[in-house]
Amino acid sequence: MEWKNRRKSDNVEDRRGSKAPATIGGIGGIGIILVIIYTLMGGNPGDILGGTSNTPQVKTETAGDYKPSKEEEEIAEFVQVILADTEDVWHDVFKKEGKTYKDPTLVLYTNSVASACGNATSAVGPFYCPGDQKLYIDLSFYDELRTQYKAPGDFAMAYVVAHEVGHHVQTLLGQTQKVHAQNGRVSKKAYNELSVKLELQADYYAGVFAKHVQDRGYLDEKDFKEALTAANAIGDDTLQKRAQGYVVPDSFTHGTSAQRMKWLERGFKYGDLRNGDTFNARDL
Repeated sequence: MEWKNRRKSDNVEDRRGSKAPATIGGIGGIGIILVIIYTLMGGNPGDILGGTSNTPQVKTETAGDYKPSKEEEEIAEFVQVILADTEDVWHDVFKKEGKTYKDPTLVLYTNSVASACGNATSAVGPFYCPGDQKLYIDLSFYDELRTQYKAPGDFAMAYVVAHEVGHHVQTLLGQTQKVHAQNGRVSKKAYNELSVKLELQADYYAGVFAKHVQDRGYLDEKDFKEALTAANAIGDDTLQKRAQGYVVPDSFTHGTSAQRMKWLERGFKYGDLRNGDTFNARDL
């Protein structure tokens, strides 16, 4: 993907090196795996960590002696360019629909972070918090994406950011609030099904982003395949099989690998808001 020497977003909070509370409610080893599966790529960690959208954010202090590596700085620059691209794309898409887009903020952190959704460690992976409309990313995740999940390439990383921004789009459109309002009102199985639809829609929106970036001439033929590889690597069935050796479909919260790739491809095909209604789709 062509990204160097392009506009970087200013909507970034750099908290790398900061120290923040990162307790996760006494969750043990198996709980950590469940948190990763639930929150990886955009789940609401407050559902598991015990935080809520009304939890006050804990103030942190940036460590002035933190010195990122050259590689980390390059990744940081890259995600700022991708965030800028999402701003350009979604302002245009919303404008065509007669809507106004509000930019989210990207928070870069190391090890642990405090958000309006609760405190979290980097073990939960990148996430979006609707309570403060911020994306949280520990850049070390991209090494995991490349090595642990076998999803290399810069556009695999771009897909991560685009998916989280997809959750922001859902918040602006009121879709996130409708789903979270059902937590505790419906059965766990039913709520998980709603969560899957929410996540697949965020994948659709990531595909919309990819379509518009391609139209702007920034992608080559292999780039979108990198995003599909990443989507395949983080399906619930793939993650559960890897973590525990078997899958429990009723516990899925993000969708299978096939579903995630399907909706990512659908967004790439249509490039609009209208064709991403996962909640009323007959076949996910």
